[in-house]
Amino acid sequence: MRFKLRVWRQVDASSRGSLVDYEAIDVSPDMSFLEMLDVVNERLTEGGKDPIAFDHDCREGICGMCSLMINGAAHGPMKGTATCQLHMRSFKDGETIFVEPWRARAFPVIKDLIVDRTAFDRIIQAGGFISASTGGAQDANTILVPKSEAEAAMDAAACIGCGACVAACPNSSASLFTASKISHLGHLPQGQAERYRRALSMVTQMDLESFGGCTLYGECQEACPKEISIDVIARMNRDFIKASAGTGA
Repeated sequence: MRFKLRVWRQVDASSRGSLVDYEAIDVSPDMSFLEMLDVVNERLTEGGKDPIAFDHDCREGICGMCSLMINGAAHGPMKGTATCQLHMRSFKDGETIFVEPWRARAFPVIKDLIVDRTAFDRIIQAGGFISASTGGAQDANTILVPKSEAEAAMDAAACIGCGACVAACPNSSASLFTASKISHLGHLPQGQAERYRRALSMVTQMDLESFGGCTLYGECQEACPKEISIDVIARMNRDFIKASAGTGA
C-alpha cells in the first residue's frame, strides 16, 4: 500500500506550524498507524532529516499516549480504537491522510504531534484518590460490592486518559475524562468518604485548566477508544451540585 501523508510539523510551542507532505510507501495493510509512521521516520532519519515527533508507549491500547487527529477524527476512523490499534487496512490504497495533534487550548503543542497533557495530571492530583488507613490489608471479601456497582466502576475506570474526548469536543471539554475518574471511585465503598469533596475539587481544577464547558454534545463518547458513556458526566454533575450546596453525605 502507498499513502500520501499531510503531517503537522511544529518545532516547539512558540513556533508556527504547518502541514508537510510525505510519502508512505511499501506499507503493509497489517501495520498499525504508528508502525507506518515508524517506517516514514526511518526513511527521514536515513535521509538526514528530522523525524516526525509523536507520543507512544505500550502500543496495546492501554497507556493512552497515542494521540493523533487522523483525517479530522480523534484516533482515526475506527470506533472504539486507539491510534496504536488502528491498522492501515482501514484506509484505501493511495489515500491522502491528514495527521494532526490534539487541538485544545489546554493541550499546547510541544513538538509536531506531541501535546502537553499535564492538565489531566493536575485534575487527578486534585482528588482522584482515596484515603486509606495504614496497616494490614483487609480480606478481599470484607467489603462487599454489588455487581452492578463493580461493573459501573470498571466501565469508568477503563479511561486511559488519552484526551480524545477533549480533542473531539467542539468546546474542548474534559468532562468525560474528569467524570470517569470521579465515577470509578464514587461507585465503590472505599470512595464514599471523599465522594462529594472529590467531585468539587476535581471539577474546580478542570475549570482552572482552561477546558471548555460541557454541553452534552456527545462527540466525546463517540471518540473515546474505550467507549465510555456520557452517563458518567450526569453522575459527576449531580455530585458536584450536592457538594456545592453542602448537601453531600
